[in-house]
Amino acid sequence: MGEATLVVLAAGRSSRMRGRDKLLEEVDGQPLIRRMARRAAQAGPTRVVLGPDQADRRAALEGLELEVLDAPAGAGMAASIVTGVAGLNGPVLVLLADMPEITARDLHLMLSLHAQAPDIILRAASRAGAAGHPVVFPADLLPDLSCLTGDRGARDLLQREARRVHLLPLEDDRALVDLDTPEDWDRWRATQAG
Repeated sequence: MGEATLVVLAAGRSSRMRGRDKLLEEVDGQPLIRRMARRAAQAGPTRVVLGPDQADRRAALEGLELEVLDAPAGAGMAASIVTGVAGLNGPVLVLLADMPEITARDLHLMLSLHAQAPDIILRAASRAGAAGHPVVFPADLLPDLSCLTGDRGARDLLQREARRVHLLPLEDDRALVDLDTPEDWDRWRATQAG
């Protein structure tokens, strides 16, 4: 079994941002995609999955030690995962790029706990236990991840393998915070300022 790889899903079109790219929004002086990719790379070998024609996102990743992969045009979440896991042989931590509160420490913790129980699916959760992201998948599920279809990501796989899913509550609600709209960003920035 190989080393765990972190796969950062960043191929979405930000269609709900009304012309802005959520992954290029500035957080602490850098684009969100760079912030999240850097955090992932601090935790282990990292792949970032982009869509075609996302040159600005690709430029934001320059200089980071990671691999950038291109999902097919018009690809949904499943195709991004398929692209991200291609050729791997170890466990995979799947991280959504639009979750600014997930820290490198969270990622280290998840990978460390998974290494102690390599057959489980470890899923981040809110303080109250609501399932969120990221998710660590064991190596034996790579064939399943490699043939996902549609825009549901790995939801069906997680439901099918529910007995193997163990929730890991992270601080606050960081496992649930993703920013999809300008209003989401405004609310989140207000909480950060406060």
